[in-house]
Amino acid sequence: MDTGILLENGTNELEILEFLVADRCYGINVAKVKEIITYQPITPVPNSHPSIEGIFMPRDRMITAVDLKSCLQIGHSEPGGLFITTNFNALDMAFHVDSVKGIRRVSWSDIMKPSESVGSQENGLSTGIVKHDDQLVIILDFEKIVTEINPETGLKVHDVDELEGRSRIDVPILVAEDSVLLNKMIVQSLEKAGYTNLTHTENGQEAWNLITEWRDQGTLEEHVQCLITDIEMPKMDGHRLTRLVKEDERTKQIIVVIFSSMINDDMKRKGEQLGADAQLTKPEIGLLVGAVDKLLGVDSEK
Repeated sequence: MDTGILLENGTNELEILEFLVADRCYGINVAKVKEIITYQPITPVPNSHPSIEGIFMPRDRMITAVDLKSCLQIGHSEPGGLFITTNFNALDMAFHVDSVKGIRRVSWSDIMKPSESVGSQENGLSTGIVKHDDQLVIILDFEKIVTEINPETGLKVHDVDELEGRSRIDVPILVAEDSVLLNKMIVQSLEKAGYTNLTHTENGQEAWNLITEWRDQGTLEEHVQCLITDIEMPKMDGHRLTRLVKEDERTKQIIVVIFSSMINDDMKRKGEQLGADAQLTKPEIGLLVGAVDKLLGVDSEK
């Protein structure tokens, strides 16, 4: 699916595909969308998760179809409507929706965190909310939806078990990840691998505020030598954060590792243009630790 936003670097903007499920308006980052196709007959999969409708094969490519109504606990979809096919976490999935409204460009700074005013199930599956024309568009956390359906697609924290017991590594690392669960898991995995000097933030804006504070105090190297950042985050996304770090002569020496479910060819080129030192696809936490070791010159055998 073509979108001009992929050609722009560090603008702190994204394009949202708005769609309807049971007359409720939701959104997904266009960068995750491969195409929108009309409903196709599907083959049920025995003993699958209740939210899995089945599988189908457009153009000889097998895709798993997910019933968003079921995920959101608002019923079950009938044949018809559309499939939004996606690729993230190196997985091809199709999400069954009723209709698509269109694409809207917004700034990450305009995305609000979910509140208790959102339904409990939606709140748990939402990464943010955008308001326009007096309507709220709930941006769904598709990674969480898929992980709840199949936990094996989540972070493989056991991949770092073999690193437990290594010597303490005091190199300061800053983590920017808006998911509370993933933030905690990344920090725990780094700690298990021996990294002890860790600071974690909920979004790129918080991370940049800390970096500029340390920069202005002259204590930058003491607080951060490596930055691990997600791409999709409210307030400031990871690409904007990378651009700010690498364009500032006083901060560009910070090693930037982008760790995101959205690393595809387009996104990888974008990250390279912004100066990212490494880019890895979730959920390979073991590869993340290995890349950090290599970039920091840490002996992985110690």
